[in-house]
Amino acid sequence: MKKIVFAMLSLLACTVSYGQSAKNVLDKAAAVVSSPKGIQANFTMTGGMGDASGTISVKGRKFQATTPVATIWFNGKTMWTYMKKNDEVNVTTPNEAQLQKINPYNFINLYKSGYGMTMNKSGKVFVIHLTAQNSAKIKELFISVDKKSYHPTQVKMLQGTKWTTFDISNLKAQNLNDNMFTFNSKDFPTAEVIDLR
Repeated sequence: MKKIVFAMLSLLACTVSYGQSAKNVLDKAAAVVSSPKGIQANFTMTGGMGDASGTISVKGRKFQATTPVATIWFNGKTMWTYMKKNDEVNVTTPNEAQLQKINPYNFINLYKSGYGMTMNKSGKVFVIHLTAQNSAKIKELFISVDKKSYHPTQVKMLQGTKWTTFDISNLKAQNLNDNMFTFNSKDFPTAEVIDLR
């Protein structure tokens, strides 16, 4: 009986330390992404939300994402989405679920509560698997983090029944001006602005 109890306690201790390791890796990745001056990276999105590639700039909760068809600015409260084809800008105040769909770096806030986590090592990356413990919009995530730099290299998320994958490359710290996260109408003089707030 003592052997069984000891084996169960050992297994529990291993599980706790393994989960803690996954959290430590995400803490370090979040610190990279949360650089107070900002970061920039290239991304490719495939799957349930469509296919796109472009660049993303992030500073705290603010971000700007640019693809060949659209540009999105979010200043922490208001979001502007410019659709090149229509030459129009939609202005909204997005909720957390909407932001999670757009910004692959939102995992830096997600993992801290409401998710269980496990971790595996695969080649040069840690792969952390997050599973929602409540009725979150994002039910599961797989986050790949480079073992040396702690740069996130891939974020794969399940929303509803559809998976969307963001592949991230060329991530680097930048000194970003706060103005770049707000739409400037002078740069798009012919665009129709539609306020949906």
